[in-house]
Amino acid sequence: MKAYFITRYGKSDVLTSGELPEPELRDDDVLVQIHAASVNPLDIKIRNGEFKLLLPYKMPLILGNDLAGVVLRVGASVKRFKPGDEVYARPDDDRIGTFAEFIAIKEQSLALKPANLTMEEASSIPLVALTAWQTLVEKGKLKKGQKVLIHAGSGGVGTIAIQLAKHIGATVATTASTANEDMLKGLGADIVIDYRKDDFSTKLKGYDLVIDTQGGDTLKRSIRVLKPGGKLIGIAGPPDPDFATQRGMNGFISLVMRLLSYGIRKAARHQGVSYSFHYMRANGQQLSEITNLIEAGRIRPVVDRVFSFEETKQALDYVEGGRTKGKVAVKVL
Repeated sequence: MKAYFITRYGKSDVLTSGELPEPELRDDDVLVQIHAASVNPLDIKIRNGEFKLLLPYKMPLILGNDLAGVVLRVGASVKRFKPGDEVYARPDDDRIGTFAEFIAIKEQSLALKPANLTMEEASSIPLVALTAWQTLVEKGKLKKGQKVLIHAGSGGVGTIAIQLAKHIGATVATTASTANEDMLKGLGADIVIDYRKDDFSTKLKGYDLVIDTQGGDTLKRSIRVLKPGGKLIGIAGPPDPDFATQRGMNGFISLVMRLLSYGIRKAARHQGVSYSFHYMRANGQQLSEITNLIEAGRIRPVVDRVFSFEETKQALDYVEGGRTKGKVAVKVL
């Protein structure tokens, strides 16, 4: 099969295309012919080697963390899917590889594609929507009437998280450029703060939850907007000790995680709030819940551009430029 892969970590030029063997099908796997994939900043971080301690991949490594396609075959123990089903998914961490013609994916990580979306639109959803669901609903316990700040609202996670938070019934603030204000208010944002002109930490107070996608100084200043007992959840890091425990990491890596996050955890405790890191995981059941919201018109995809399969490298370069509104998709078939 044709695929886009790396044989070593590095910048844009390490991505190459070529023929690789089709994936082997395990008993609990579904073989999917990929019609579309989408690009995430995670793909670039993996390519650059930023996750090699956390996710020790073998080379050659096919990149890609989102897909939509059609089931070709199913493993002996698969019950919920059959050949011909239109599906979408974020593969498990150790089995990524959606910039390819085929992928074998666990049944439990897969969901039926929303009937009202194209393949390209559907491929833009899984990773960012699961991130939004797991941080807002599962970990953040966001409830109707609460207030949430979602950073970088025009990004892939932001555009979906705003809609999900609004569906829950929360007051939603976000940071973005003024040029994106109308789009974000159309998605449900109540307050849009121009990060170039205003300091969000002086404009917002008494928030229940902050979802941070930026890290660094933005993460530190986010503590100030939370009320006592509030939660700061970071998806850009630094990882915390709980993350190391959940991933079963060795003592040295756990210590590194503890040291990396010590400053922000201490600052949070000092303000009477909590900090936790979240790295999203594949979950077909949660994705099915998201499908229901999409088909009911509660959540819609925001797709900036669609590239051809032959332009996969250019698609990653475009996302790496950092000016994407929503997601970038790749039409594979």
